[in-house]
Amino acid sequence: MAGNSKRQGAIRKSKKGAQVGSGGQVKRALKGKGPTPPASERKGHPAARRAASVGRREGPRGGARPAEAAELLVGRNPVAEALRAKVPATALYVAIGIESDERVTDAVRLASNRGISLLEISRAELDRKTGGLVHQGIALQVPPFAYRELADLLAIAEQATAPPLLVALDGVTDPRNLGAVIRSALAFGAHGVIVPERRSAGVTATAWRTSAGTAARLPVARVTNLVRALKDCQKAGMYVVGLDADGTTTLDDLQMATEPLVIVVGSEGRGLSRLVGATCDVTLSIPMVEAAESLNASVAAAVTLAEVARRRRG
Repeated sequence: MAGNSKRQGAIRKSKKGAQVGSGGQVKRALKGKGPTPPASERKGHPAARRAASVGRREGPRGGARPAEAAELLVGRNPVAEALRAKVPATALYVAIGIESDERVTDAVRLASNRGISLLEISRAELDRKTGGLVHQGIALQVPPFAYRELADLLAIAEQATAPPLLVALDGVTDPRNLGAVIRSALAFGAHGVIVPERRSAGVTATAWRTSAGTAARLPVARVTNLVRALKDCQKAGMYVVGLDADGTTTLDDLQMATEPLVIVVGSEGRGLSRLVGATCDVTLSIPMVEAAESLNASVAAAVTLAEVARRRRG
């Protein structure tokens, strides 16, 4: 009877004899799965692996890298100096069993007074956290460095009693050089340091350590375009002096030392970039014996700043 048949499908007769049909199952199985997805969405495809790699580098915002993470500032002097300067911090790590001195005692006291977490951990764990740096048994967890705007530096320099003095770095990529420049800039009366966002070291934990904590007391501005920043300084009435081995004048003949200045220090290898060099009002060389080819970027900055400070005192 129709509707009561239990067979799988209609019987089809052929030369091979009677065969059972599929009952429409084959037709449904051949139904399409939609359009083929793009290569970047196909699992295992090289394009998909490349897209995943880009996503990991760029972070969750689709083009914007994730915010810089907190870092560890290590060493007894940098940690104690940073705490005295009230640098924002979230934790102080102290290795168990270290030989304490007044710097460690002072750091622990200051951290306790400010409500900063004090964590005692093994030396091996501190070695792991600091990546093998010479930490002297103490480390301070600090948030990303708070850069200032160029306008802030210009305002600070303008309000100072001494003639404005800024230091700009052009392509200095070693954070140790940056830290040393910051330390010299503070020592010789500069009012701030300017660093570009690209192809330049930032104020990392390494720079903090090299500066011996002085980065807490000297404003550092990060600019998107160094040439434009230097031109803004010129508009504010400052002379831009670039350090260059082939400079048009020497440090001995620097007549504008007592004027508002921006001293520009070039990279460790190639010196000043072409556009930055063209923007400078004067390019300056440091007299040296013939056997010496050049000076380290931070040393050149220190020598120049010391001479400027000497002339301003005179």
